[in-house]
Amino acid sequence: MLQIKNTLILAMTVFISIALSGQEPLGYQLPPQEIIDLVDAPATPSTSISPDNSTIAFIGNPGLPSLEDLAREELRLGGMRIDPLTNGPSRRSFGNSITLTDIRGENERPVSGLPQSPRISNMSWSPDSRHMAFLHTTENNIELWLLDIEKAQASKLTEHSINSVMGNAFSWSSDNHTIVFTAIPEYRGEVPERPRVADGPVVQENIGRRAAVRTFQDMLGDRYDEELFDYYATSQLMTIDINGNEQKIGEAGVIWYFNLSPDAQYILVNRIERPYSYIVPFSRFPQTLEVINMQGERVYLVKEVPVSDNLPQGFGATREGRRSVTWRKDAPATLFWVEALDGGDPAIEAEFRDQLYFLVAPFTAQPTPSVKTELRYSGIMWGKDDFAIISEFWMRTRRSIASIFNPNEANAGRNIIFDRSAEDRYNDPGRFQTTRNEYGQSVLLFDRRGRNMYLFGQGASPEGNRPFIDEYDIRSGQTTRLWRSEAPYYETPVEIIDVNRGLVITRRESNDMHPNFYIRDLRRDRLTQITHLPDPFEALKELHSEMIHYERSDGIPLNGTLYLPAGYNKEIDGPLPTLLWAYPREFRSADAAGQVSGSPYTYTRVGATSPVLLATQGYAVLNNASFPIVGEDDEEPNDTFVEQLVANAEAAINKLVEMGVTDPERVAVSGHSYGAFMTANLLAHSDIFAAGIARSGAYNRSLTPFGFQAEERTYWDAPDVYRHMSPFTYAHQITTPLLLIHGADDNNSGTFPMQSERFYDALRGHGATTRLVMLPHEGHGYQARESALHMHWEWLQWIDTYVKNR
Repeated sequence: MLQIKNTLILAMTVFISIALSGQEPLGYQLPPQEIIDLVDAPATPSTSISPDNSTIAFIGNPGLPSLEDLAREELRLGGMRIDPLTNGPSRRSFGNSITLTDIRGENERPVSGLPQSPRISNMSWSPDSRHMAFLHTTENNIELWLLDIEKAQASKLTEHSINSVMGNAFSWSSDNHTIVFTAIPEYRGEVPERPRVADGPVVQENIGRRAAVRTFQDMLGDRYDEELFDYYATSQLMTIDINGNEQKIGEAGVIWYFNLSPDAQYILVNRIERPYSYIVPFSRFPQTLEVINMQGERVYLVKEVPVSDNLPQGFGATREGRRSVTWRKDAPATLFWVEALDGGDPAIEAEFRDQLYFLVAPFTAQPTPSVKTELRYSGIMWGKDDFAIISEFWMRTRRSIASIFNPNEANAGRNIIFDRSAEDRYNDPGRFQTTRNEYGQSVLLFDRRGRNMYLFGQGASPEGNRPFIDEYDIRSGQTTRLWRSEAPYYETPVEIIDVNRGLVITRRESNDMHPNFYIRDLRRDRLTQITHLPDPFEALKELHSEMIHYERSDGIPLNGTLYLPAGYNKEIDGPLPTLLWAYPREFRSADAAGQVSGSPYTYTRVGATSPVLLATQGYAVLNNASFPIVGEDDEEPNDTFVEQLVANAEAAINKLVEMGVTDPERVAVSGHSYGAFMTANLLAHSDIFAAGIARSGAYNRSLTPFGFQAEERTYWDAPDVYRHMSPFTYAHQITTPLLLIHGADDNNSGTFPMQSERFYDALRGHGATTRLVMLPHEGHGYQARESALHMHWEWLQWIDTYVKNR
């Protein structure tokens, strides 16, 4: 047996060595059939509930896209990736069918009239729930379609091609009959051509002006890019009613977004202006924010915003002046915005950070100052005329505040209802539920007397997540628990469909029951199943899964979900080769870091690139192992990043060995993005793993000098931290076999493909056992079927060689 194993190792090593050192072409490979079947498992349909809670739309999801889909021509401009043929975003996911039922899952009606081979996206209900609009992407344009719910009949609404580059392609009016959309201008001419010979150098200049920004991908690079950006981002605002009557609104321009006033009399438009920047995405380009009427005439200039490339350093930094401008959802046409009271600089001590302002149509009066926030403004939930909830947050302390205030009161005070750490999942009160008002806008849901509101929460607890529904008494500020998910099920509330009768749609599952939707009657404690969705992962039922709990050496509780092969018996089969999969997360509190996440009662379902699939090949898999990085008081989490990584890993392995399921000499570590960064650091600073697989990571922090993840210090503020956290610095210490996988077209900020390429060069230069796999056409995550399957093949080849058969 030993001879067979040695022969297998030698054969695999020779194969890998030849394929890599000789640079011989390697076609896409296939993993074992069990993994192929799970990657190809049919996707569960998506669901969308109508605003009046009478209808459910089920949207069919096709399988993974092909490599040919990803290989379409793509432009990278201003932080966007554009399909030049369709004039929309590239790499999109689409639905391929629509089926309607009533709210109880009865009267099923497949939608007719859809185009052949539909590619459906951006589905949006009309406020009265009688229609649904959606986009259909063809090979060379994007179309606006309309679905008549009663007839279950779809039809194309306009011959104009939709410009969906910016994402905000259309919006329903509150009149239920009209849609405002962005069209490609009819006479925009031919696509600009890049000159064969450059007419001059590309020059950027900065004279004494601080412009420190984090690393961004896909920025504009020259004047030709600017022309392309204008060509594809320019759109014409138009209206169309459900009968097909169309009208242009104003002049074409580079429109980032538009918002209709609730009464549908005005449109708030954000136009991108020149000069463009080559170091920040289009969202930070100069902008003109204006209110126009339905004829396209400007009625109010809100603000002209300069390029935002010189914000103060740190989380909580923002620009001065009016920001977060939009409409009150509970009023016909009232603008609101916030303005920084601290100059937008988080380093400045201030009693209040932001202030809210209102301006009512026709926008001729002076803005009315309203409530001030102690922390940075983070959002508003509108309720009724004299009632709203404002939220504020401060990243450095993780403090989160929610307060009730009266929008009609000038310089209003605020009544704080929640003041907590956002890290404290155990005491998270949940999120207030909403309904649609007469304008079709989302506003707070009250009971019939207007005295109570309702909260849905994740229900994190030492036993795992137990979702809940609470009733909040506005007068007393007290909450009453109406319902909580009970073992052995994991049930999450989705939507309150009748507040007076206590009817709620929930999604329910257990270890051996795949998810479906139900109607729960809170008053009668009854449960009625309303969907019977197919189970795409029947083959995973035989895997054993359990949530395990253990402690780090400093006493911080940790947890993860352990998957074991079907039929595994540790008494007979002995300890297994094991994969540890994790993603580090920063905390300001050790108590919060030790809180349990996840649930022991969820059904096993996986994505196409999930590490859990390795459990079908004889591996134990510890998935989503806790990897907290804690910094309390004046200590920053990253000051001891490496030491805490090793402590987390040692605690996990010790627990698995203690359980008798893991061979400590045969453990691999793996992660994606920041998890890949973790993987490389663990191999550089410990000898507890037999191999590592790092997917789409960053390994040299000097290439992200103005911050990364939750680190707000710059390289020059904390050079030793940046160097010590960079596995590139310690490439000479890595002797454990390391497989690097990266999407060749990674567009994630900070994880440039060059990060893996240069790290591989460093490892190779020091004689490490390493392999670099660049997946063509893939971004930060891997989408194509060919890529997912080949990734699994690489994974298995590597850990079979260096872990299972060592």
